[in-house]
Parts: sequence; C-alpha cells; structure tokens
Amino acid sequence: MTDPIADMLTRIRNAIIARHSSVRIPNSQIKVEVLRVLKEEGYIKNCKASEENNFKVIDVDLKYYGAKKESVVKKLKRVSKPGRRVYVKSVDIPRVRGGLGISIISTSRGIMSGKNAREQGLGGEFICTVM
Repeated sequence: MTDPIADMLTRIRNAIIARHSSVRIPNSQIKVEVLRVLKEEGYIKNCKASEENNFKVIDVDLKYYGAKKESVVKKLKRVSKPGRRVYVKSVDIPRVRGGLGISIISTSRGIMSGKNAREQGLGGEFICTVM
C-alpha cells in the first residue's frame, strides 16, 4: 500500500456510505494522531487501538445524528499525496467551507487541526480536509 492515510479515509468513507457504526483500520501512529484530531473536533465518537491475532488494528466508532442517522462527516478529502506533497505556511492554511470544516496539518509539533496550527504560527504538510 503506497498511501495508508488515503486508505484510512477511504475505509471511513465506505463505512459511512454503508451506515456502519464502526470501522476497523490497520494501526499506525500517524493514523492514530489523525483520528485523535477527528475525535477532538467531534467528527468521530471514539477510536481505540487493539491487537487481534498478532495484528494491530484501530476500531473507530463513527458518529451519526438526527432521526435519519445522518453522518457527521460529509466529505473527507486527501490533499497531500505521495506523488505530490502539499506544504503550507501558517498564514496560508485554508479555512474549509468558511470554518464549517477542518483541515488537518502535520507540523513540527505533531498533527493538529488547521485552526490550532494557525493560532500557534505553524505550517506543515497539508494532510486532508474534513467537512
């Protein structure tokens, strides 16, 4: 697999389309950090790392609302890819849908939301956007 973050985002998108309550993703530290940001911002309920048959996985509980069980996550988009890395300065971090969505940035101080990176004056690799 050449892009594990894109694979994680695709698994989450597919689970949302299928209306699953949770999804299981292969474990890695960068995925855990991206999921931590999604949890802090309220896009997922919970994520928990576990081990099954000597294989480390992350169980992600998806978040829905309303009577029709609408997903909180409407769109996940990978921005920086292995073939084309995208880096942004702190002043150039985009506001996703005028502040209704978030951008996730990998900075020198770890992975954080675009809002936090902008407040701390940090730039970095623009990982993805979430709406």
